[in-house]
Amino acid sequence: MTKRFRNWALLSTLISMVVVPAAKAQDRRIITEPVAPHTVCDRPVPSGKEDTTTLQDAIDQCPSGAAVYLGRGEFRSGPLEMKSGVTLWVGRGAILIAIPEPAAYDKGLGQCGRVAGKGDGCRPFISFSKTRGGGIYGEGIIDGQGGATIGGGAETWWQLARRAQAEGGNQNAPRLIQIDHAQDITLSGVTLRNSPNFHVAMNRVEGATFWGLTIDSPADARNTDGIDPGASQDVTITHSSIRTGDDNVAIKAGDNGSSSHISIIDNYFGWGHGMSIGSEVNSGVRDILVRNLTLDGTTSGLRIKSDVSRGGLVESVTYEYVCLRGNRWPLAFDTKYDPRAQGTRVPVYRQIVLRHVHGDTGVLLMRGLDEGHKLDVTLEDVRFANSATWQVEHAKVTANHSDVSPPLPGRATQPLRGSEVCSRAFRDGNR
Repeated sequence: MTKRFRNWALLSTLISMVVVPAAKAQDRRIITEPVAPHTVCDRPVPSGKEDTTTLQDAIDQCPSGAAVYLGRGEFRSGPLEMKSGVTLWVGRGAILIAIPEPAAYDKGLGQCGRVAGKGDGCRPFISFSKTRGGGIYGEGIIDGQGGATIGGGAETWWQLARRAQAEGGNQNAPRLIQIDHAQDITLSGVTLRNSPNFHVAMNRVEGATFWGLTIDSPADARNTDGIDPGASQDVTITHSSIRTGDDNVAIKAGDNGSSSHISIIDNYFGWGHGMSIGSEVNSGVRDILVRNLTLDGTTSGLRIKSDVSRGGLVESVTYEYVCLRGNRWPLAFDTKYDPRAQGTRVPVYRQIVLRHVHGDTGVLLMRGLDEGHKLDVTLEDVRFANSATWQVEHAKVTANHSDVSPPLPGRATQPLRGSEVCSRAFRDGNR
């Protein structure tokens, strides 16, 4: 982890404790900084071998409202299933390590660790399934060992993902944390690193808080998304530092249901593919707030992506006080994510607002599907460097054009330099 990344994580923690004790935005809940459970039900110690049975027994026997506490040392484990109301407290100096054994995660069909037509052959490392309350807390580390050789062979989880890409198949690799049909889940303080697949994936979750997390994987580790809220409501991601080999955050709404009332506030994204919505939005995404976000070196910055094979309505999305640096596509609102896609699921993006969004160079893409399905975007104080270029197609853009730079096609304004716009964004956002 670089010094810059560590320092931002420390600053984020200080901000959460001193400046912003509570936050309320599109998430309909009132969110305050999580605190550790008052009761510790068990304190397992590492065996030096595999600790799966010890840890799972401790979780199973822990009463609701209490925590299983992991102290200093390395705990090696296969898949763990959380229980309602129970917190896994990974203390400072503790490392919970996912063993790199495909057989441990296999769902019974022998697919985990292989390239196949489908990619759902592995259980996650940590799962919350039909649980309510509880979560993961602490200042320790959960390591998915995505770069470790799997099954005694010569290939890592990440190499498996690249081979799947080359062969046109899907890698079967475990997600680090899966939250499924759950309520009121909290992750606070921990470092999640080197996931074989997504770090945190969500499906049909009602109420989730992610506060002060550090998520860290190499930029070339394929499909290692940071946090993916899918078919979920009332979610807050705050004071967190995320850099990954894929989307830093991706809000999704596939066949399982819509996503709404999600707040992403006071965060830092390092390398990755940016702050994304999509590509599956066929069930609808609405009421999203992204505020006080820095995206440093992400390939895309603010991105809404879909196409006619998986499109739907995306509405009421607000981005404000955003600083973008070193991005290839700082803005990428695209209804033709896969230009070869076929289908009748039309992507429609409307009531998209960008306010105090500043950056340097790159492509500023706003592409609607056609004249009957235009992008609906409002720009307020949106400024990039002279070298940035707009690509606007089938879009209805509402803006005071003196407040937007470089000028939209057919307009003339004076842009600020990239270094100036980022410092101004921080000042306007009280950061």
